[in-house]
Amino acid sequence: MNPAFDGSSIDGGVYRDVIGQAQDSPGWLDSIVSAWSSYGLAVFAVLMLVGWWRARRQGGPAVVMALAAPVLVMLAFVANDVVKALVREDRPCQSLHAATLKGCPAMGDWSFPSNHTALAAAAAVALLFISRRLGALAVVAALAMAASRVWVGAHYPHDVAAGLLVGAVVALLLALALRSRSEALARRLTATPLRPLLISS
Repeated sequence: MNPAFDGSSIDGGVYRDVIGQAQDSPGWLDSIVSAWSSYGLAVFAVLMLVGWWRARRQGGPAVVMALAAPVLVMLAFVANDVVKALVREDRPCQSLHAATLKGCPAMGDWSFPSNHTALAAAAAVALLFISRRLGALAVVAALAMAASRVWVGAHYPHDVAAGLLVGAVVALLLALALRSRSEALARRLTATPLRPLLISS
């Protein structure tokens, strides 16, 4: 097997500055950022649920995109995980032996790209195809997720930047491909027992 990659030469200095700032920040701020880093992905699930509920009033292509959103996100996660397994970058807390807010993961829990950030970025792109307002909110939340993952010490800045890119690009390509077929899919699904998921009664 290939040896693990040490990404500290890319932006290890910036990483140390960020986690140093986290160590010097008030406890309440670190608690908020840590909670968002660990549990913030649930917000994207709620936004997708809201997007689906609103799309049911429009029916047709809009609700197909809303129903497909979680699938797009999971496919983006799979793509990101493939890249992670190929690159095999050690976590920064392992390479730099740094004290972080979040406990250091075990060896073999690779760092590049960030899964949390890829999921958030994919969800944001998927939501933009459902609702511009929800999508804009999700974009801000995805950027906050990316920042939080560095703040708690889980990733280098380049890990989260790559996660944003992988998640957004994969979700965008899939969403564009799906949108071109969404009307036909809506007609087919409306004639099945799934009709209540597509149309508000």
